[in-house]
Amino acid sequence: MLQVSVLRNNPQWVKERLAVKHFKQPELVDEIIKLDDQRKSLQLSYDNTQASINAASKEIGKLMGQGKTEEAEAAKAKVASFKLQVTGFLEQLAVVEAQLQDTLVQLPNLPAQEVPIGKTPEENVVLREGGSKPTLPQGAVPHWDLLDKYKLINFELGNKITGSGFPVYMGKGAKLQRSLIQYFLDYNTAAGYTEYLPPFMVNEASAYATGQLPDKEGQMYHATEDNLYLIPTAEVPVTNVYRDTILKETELPVKMTAYSPCFRREAGSYGKDVRGLNRVHQFEKVEIIQIVQPNKSFEVLNQMVKHVEALLQSLELPYRILRLCGGDMGFASAITYDFEVYSAAQQRWLEVSSVSNFESFQSNRMKCRYKDEAGKMQLAHTLNGSSLALPRIVACLLENNQTADGINLPKILHSYFGNTVIN
Repeated sequence: MLQVSVLRNNPQWVKERLAVKHFKQPELVDEIIKLDDQRKSLQLSYDNTQASINAASKEIGKLMGQGKTEEAEAAKAKVASFKLQVTGFLEQLAVVEAQLQDTLVQLPNLPAQEVPIGKTPEENVVLREGGSKPTLPQGAVPHWDLLDKYKLINFELGNKITGSGFPVYMGKGAKLQRSLIQYFLDYNTAAGYTEYLPPFMVNEASAYATGQLPDKEGQMYHATEDNLYLIPTAEVPVTNVYRDTILKETELPVKMTAYSPCFRREAGSYGKDVRGLNRVHQFEKVEIIQIVQPNKSFEVLNQMVKHVEALLQSLELPYRILRLCGGDMGFASAITYDFEVYSAAQQRWLEVSSVSNFESFQSNRMKCRYKDEAGKMQLAHTLNGSSLALPRIVACLLENNQTADGINLPKILHSYFGNTVIN
């Protein structure tokens, strides 16, 4: 959530930054400032009236002590009138504050200056590529055929048990999944991230704090009886570990990693773009999260990008890094880098990670603050990244490493999987 002070200080600049994200309601900026003016006016009226009550109450005591009963009774009547006014001010203040909050949460985060101008994924900027695209053997097939051939995943069984988009991993498919999760966690913890195993459902306050609500209600599974949401990513519960928390500056940076299943309703329709593991309703992902000082967040962002890049290099996959344009960025993000790996059999790039700096957008919502060296309270900055999302990693590992005799695994996975090949 944006701070009202940012909007008040330079409303035109705020509107210009919102335009980079193609936000359709810039007039909300003026509406928020107007509501904040009303809030301040009501607060001042309340404070002044409360001060009058306090002064009159002291005067009553003096008058009573001097035996001036009639004057004391007149002062009591004045206090009673003031109290009615105070009640009215409080009621109006509650209404205006609720309107202010409801309007403020409709604004997305402002994109950083480095964010490219653009509206569609085609306008994202490719920063660099790494690895080598493989030359596949004759008769190479996409991963959905390989999953069936080696009996790694059964989509029909998942459809029977739950529905479309809920794959059942089995045998070596389940083992590969477990191996990747363990490797990713080991890789992250070796870099200083503390591992968490969070709940896979969150309450409304947690979903609001990280920006899923009110922006993404339709994309999350909602357990209505208990008003809980199945998590779309471990970012949500893990970042909320520090909701309503005041940290010491010496405790920063906070570095966390977590495995979780992820649940997303927007799995898509039909066709090769969403076939197999390209897009599913439930998938596994390992996440990294950092909470840092504002003046260090972009340095940390670059470190996290390099961290994910080195992880992809260890898997020996061809990849590229993109800086997302304003129109393709998420609601809460100030800047996002996407990682894509090349699917040789499908001859297309598949997203496997997003690394984002949210600046103070999430921390303002969840009241995550720290005391600086001068003892002043500051909003922290939050960042997160996928390290990594598994489905498309699995798809590309299978497709890019297929041979006539099986699927060769990258060296880093040999000890985790207990073999060098899937056959």
